[in-house]
Amino acid sequence: MFAVCVAGMPGSGKSIVASAASSIGIPVITMGDVVRNEAKKRGLPINRQSLAYLAKRLRQERGPAAIAMACVEMVKLKRYDKVVIDGLRSTFEYLEFRKHFDEIKLVYIHASPGTRYKRLLTRGRPDDPKSWSEFVLRDLQEVRMGLPCLFYLANYVIVNENRPMSDIFKEALLLIKKWLGYDKNNS
Repeated sequence: MFAVCVAGMPGSGKSIVASAASSIGIPVITMGDVVRNEAKKRGLPINRQSLAYLAKRLRQERGPAAIAMACVEMVKLKRYDKVVIDGLRSTFEYLEFRKHFDEIKLVYIHASPGTRYKRLLTRGRPDDPKSWSEFVLRDLQEVRMGLPCLFYLANYVIVNENRPMSDIFKEALLLIKKWLGYDKNNS
């Protein structure tokens, strides 16, 4: 089994990497969706407070890699031999994936706080921050979980700042194809 893992702060553009993978038929599991689905099962509202609470609670109940373990279960259940996992938050999650996949690559996508804030204001998810102070608090939660440490473990970093989305998509697509061993005849 082969996994391309995607990390980056909220609003950095992780979904562009996921879209690139989907465009060539690679299944994508979004870790945030795993938490959102669990919130629905438990009857919790889909907002920043309840999702942060639930993610913390899951990690308390099942350990710091709880959400990663749920993703691994999903990969095994669906029998994916290659997958993109979007939204790693910590080295615990990264190490959990390393236990279960024959090969793993980590791409970190980076954008400045100002750029990310503007993106999140327009994205429209119910759990997105509505003010700069909410944005900063959310970033601090991500930092406390260890998300920036993944930058130093990444096999590749994409800078998503002042570039067209199409350029980021192409860069991610070429990277994924390279990692998966796709040649020109296979693309």
